[in-house]
Amino acid sequence: MIRYYLSVLAISLSALSFSQVDKTKINTTQKLEEVMMYINKMYVDTVNQKQLTEAAIEAMLEKLDPHSVYISKEEVDGANQQIEGSFVGIGIRFQILKDTLLVVATIPGGPSEKLGILPGDKILTVEGKNIAGVGLKTIQVREHLMGELGSKVNIEIKRKSSKKNLAYIIIRDRIPVNSVDCYYMVTPEIGYIKLNSFSRSTVEEMHKGIQDLKLKGMKHLIFDLQGNGGGLLYAAQMVADEFLSKDKLIVYSEGRAQPRSDLKAEKLGLWEDGKLILLTDEYSASASEIVSGSIQDWDRGLIIGRRTFGKGLVQRPIDLSDGSQIRLTIARYYTPAGRFIQKSYEDMDAYEKDLSVRYKKGEFQHADSIHMPDSLKAQTLITKRTVYNGGGIMPDIFVPMDTSGVTEYFKAILRGGYVNSFTLTYANDNRDDILKKYPTFTDFKKEFNCDQKFMDVFFEYVKKEDSTLIFNKEEYKTSENLIKLRLKSILAQDIWGYNEFYEIYNASNEALTKAIEVLETNQYDKMNLENTKKK
Repeated sequence: MIRYYLSVLAISLSALSFSQVDKTKINTTQKLEEVMMYINKMYVDTVNQKQLTEAAIEAMLEKLDPHSVYISKEEVDGANQQIEGSFVGIGIRFQILKDTLLVVATIPGGPSEKLGILPGDKILTVEGKNIAGVGLKTIQVREHLMGELGSKVNIEIKRKSSKKNLAYIIIRDRIPVNSVDCYYMVTPEIGYIKLNSFSRSTVEEMHKGIQDLKLKGMKHLIFDLQGNGGGLLYAAQMVADEFLSKDKLIVYSEGRAQPRSDLKAEKLGLWEDGKLILLTDEYSASASEIVSGSIQDWDRGLIIGRRTFGKGLVQRPIDLSDGSQIRLTIARYYTPAGRFIQKSYEDMDAYEKDLSVRYKKGEFQHADSIHMPDSLKAQTLITKRTVYNGGGIMPDIFVPMDTSGVTEYFKAILRGGYVNSFTLTYANDNRDDILKKYPTFTDFKKEFNCDQKFMDVFFEYVKKEDSTLIFNKEEYKTSENLIKLRLKSILAQDIWGYNEFYEIYNASNEALTKAIEVLETNQYDKMNLENTKKK
């Protein structure tokens, strides 16, 4: 165990190609080995060596920077799913409702859909073991239903239309984890794509989205990176490549042990000439900042929203001998104009509190609350607009966070999960009637309203679920539009899917509303951009 501990602390010297280990490093590892030896021999209680080792590794990496992390063997698969863009399972979206595993939807083309499993089905047993009414947790669902590719799992379901429970044998398959949440035409000429992460499937999903929108008449594109925390570096390169002409620098990186590496646009992109707007906020980070930084530096499009997170460090996954992993910062990345957008992490505590400090200072509500020193000024590469180093990507057009409809009553309803659980219950109880009245999503979007009868049913549900949550008439009046919008959009998601959720919920997306306004007026043409200067 001690030898394993040392090999982890050395962070796989062979993998990092260090040919020599100096005397200081030998003394350091010797010291660590001595400490472990004395703990094992003399400590008052029995020691869990695995736990102790992992705690030591985590503490060590925390001293380096905020983004170098340790991932235990048990957590590696889950951590990789978003990046890999897929996992192995039975292909359902689910929710635990009243201690029962409920199928919300089947993944198109997945094994459950192919067998005829339906939204609203309740999974009662897995491999003959009862899972209903036993306090099932989400992590346990994944343990039951995920497994090896091609392996079988026996389940029994209860369906409202069937008197008998139904038995299925499902062969697990690879299930996609989409990085594109949705794409659709927000106006007859403006297309919209929302990306939640940068994974191995992102480029393929982007191609499909752009091509489909072009067939629908897209002349301008709004690309939404709000809340996108990043992902794979090469996926960021390939996404930016769709917008930038060949040979333009997208990003470069370098570190103490890593020589400078330039990533450029390599091919003819699908959207190199049309008007382009990127939406960002304080949660847009890493790969999102690479894409938005390259677009801004080359004056290719506009950034609308709020200042991004400020993460300019590159992590490399390194597999350890027991199946665990470290993600070690190996380089800094820079935008084409040479901007390093990483915010300071000299004070780790301040780094963790940065977003809350920004909020308290009013940055999310007022653009003039952001003060950047002249020393951080830089220029774009084509039109020489002023941009900034450090602390994230500053938007070209600021959009404040709208909290006018948020009340304590609204937050209590959300925290309790009552909107989600109510709409799911309502969808399952009324699915046939809803689809009969609204045969298409377009019908639902235009005609469905959260009328008084619907809202009375909702409030009765909330009262039944939590008698301590007292209806607040004044606060409801303030939050009414937000509550109704969320109910309608989640109901659309439960009946149709994520794309339909966003088509409705984006009515509250202030940055998107501003982007549409900029494109539909002559404001975009007045901006000092590469494609507008050619006119």
